[in-house]
Amino acid sequence: MTQMAKALLVDDRRENLMALEAILQGLPVQAVAVESGEAALKQLLVDDFAVILLDAQMPDMDGFETAGHIKRRERTRHVPIIFLTAADRDAQLALRGYQVGAVDYLTKPFDPWVLRAKVSVFVELWVKTRQLAAQSDLVRERDTQWRLLTDAVDEATALLRGDDPEAPDRAVELLEQARWGTPT
Repeated sequence: MTQMAKALLVDDRRENLMALEAILQGLPVQAVAVESGEAALKQLLVDDFAVILLDAQMPDMDGFETAGHIKRRERTRHVPIIFLTAADRDAQLALRGYQVGAVDYLTKPFDPWVLRAKVSVFVELWVKTRQLAAQSDLVRERDTQWRLLTDAVDEATALLRGDDPEAPDRAVELLEQARWGTPT
């Protein structure tokens, strides 16, 4: 069964987190809300996320510093970050957000339907990526099985071409082991 996608919501104001959770309600995503950059980094150590909604203006570690840490970690560098900020429409802040790796930068108040649409796209991409990874694993597993069977057939053929009177029995044994996946 496929794991449900998660969205990490990061804002120092509880009422903003509750509003974000309400906006995302009904989407196929589990919202995980934290109130600081430090808490976000800790959460990213234990969970995988389809998208991060990150407040740019927070005390202690702001969103830009948090994003910098996220993008430096191998495990999290590809998680899309959407910055959310109550700051005025300062182009420099948006540019700073994009420089630290954000895929988008929205100024409050923003249209909740636009945010839902953006989150939906990243959730769908996350799900498709997981599906592709599972299919890739299956293909690798089948390729390994195919190679083992081919090796067993080659070995059985070599035995049958030899002069050993017990070769047919050993060849059958090799082929049966390969068929049922037991070691030779």
